[in-house]
Amino acid sequence: MRPLTQRDQRAIRYGAIGLGIYLVLFCVFHVWKFFEHRRSDYKDLIQQARSLKDQIEPYQTKILVVQKLMKEYHLDPARLSEASVVAQASEAIQDEANADGIALGAIHESPAQSAGPELATIHIQGNGPVKAMLTLLDRLQRLGYPLVIDSVQVTPNNMQPGQVKFDLTIAVLDFEQWKNPEAAHA
Repeated sequence: MRPLTQRDQRAIRYGAIGLGIYLVLFCVFHVWKFFEHRRSDYKDLIQQARSLKDQIEPYQTKILVVQKLMKEYHLDPARLSEASVVAQASEAIQDEANADGIALGAIHESPAQSAGPELATIHIQGNGPVKAMLTLLDRLQRLGYPLVIDSVQVTPNNMQPGQVKFDLTIAVLDFEQWKNPEAAHA
């Protein structure tokens, strides 16, 4: 083999340097591409997280409203069953009336008259101080049952001054029909 001339050695050096530069740039390009792909995936993940947060945000406010209403009205929809809600509501009304010092008379529970949004009606007769009767009417909404006062009839008790007799009709609503708005309008 013939010896390499100065010019050949220089060409080989330049070729090796060029090949080295090419390999370094090739590796840098692949590393750059790898990190760019990771950055793109990260941006997509952040966008998905923001989108999910935007979807959840309205529900968070609804949850806070429902929790506030449940706390204010002592209402727990999970414990309301159609079979026992009327009896439980009647018992809660009686306990509240006794706590307020109201003497209850006849209590009649009857099923709803129509296929409307109510399960039953409770008719209560009683007597007691005016303030106690008004307190009972105010507390009915906070007993934790779906109650609506249908009618109230108050008459003075002539036998005892400061006392009133009252007839109270309360409708116990069916939450299942209120949950499904199509059922009520069908």
